[in-house]
Amino acid sequence: QVQLVESGGGLVQAGGSLRLSCAASGRLLNNYAMAWFHQVPGKEREFVAAINWSGSGSWYADPVKGRFTISRDNAKNILYLQMNGLKPGDTAVYYCAARLFSYSPWHTDYDYWGQGTQVTISS
Repeated sequence: QVQLVESGGGLVQAGGSLRLSCAASGRLLNNYAMAWFHQVPGKEREFVAAINWSGSGSWYADPVKGRFTISRDNAKNILYLQMNGLKPGDTAVYYCAARLFSYSPWHTDYDYWGQGTQVTISS
């Protein structure tokens, strides 16, 4: 089993930055692709970014390309999401997720989820 706990959310003004963290326990994440999704009330969970098990490959949803950076520290079992140039449209609950081996942009493909952290961007 893998337990994931997100942190780092909060309220910031448009144009600001936040760094989300996702700490994993229960199992080393070396073989797991990891991802960030976000969700707003009434909508499905949406893909934000993903990273492969080694950190050598990453993928981003078009709205966040050039603004967000996903990274991981396998020695510490932590996943990060650096978010710059934040916009009110980025407001959502952000979740980290893990699945074995390959990344996927579909939330239904992930086996483990954190509880989420709220990100609110004011205009």
